[in-house]
Amino acid sequence: MTDWAAYPNFSRSEFECRCGRCGLASMDDQFMFKLQNLRTRLGFPFPITSGYRCPNYNTSRGFTQTHASGKAADIGVRGDRAWALLNELDGQFSGIGINQKGDKRFIHLDTLTPEEAPRPTIWSY
Repeated sequence: MTDWAAYPNFSRSEFECRCGRCGLASMDDQFMFKLQNLRTRLGFPFPITSGYRCPNYNTSRGFTQTHASGKAADIGVRGDRAWALLNELDGQFSGIGINQKGDKRFIHLDTLTPEEAPRPTIWSY
């Protein structure tokens, strides 16, 4: 159970699955600790555009199960703030996905091991 009070810059609702049925926001505390530290160091807010996703939602949308681990989030950030975020990562995250084109720009961060999610360390969408 995630202790949302430990993460003052985030709310449970930001991380809640958007399937419309499960209502889960089962985030990993170590991941959330790293995300909160990143937010504190940056000094500016960043919206979570996708947090926890239940396995059923991922399957129905054709997504990988990365977000179902509770160790991943997509952050709505662009321009100078995207650059600042990338410069502050300091090896804390093992997966970095970048989408900085079009209307829905975001940076994906996760702390999954290669065994949990075989994929490149950094990729673009």
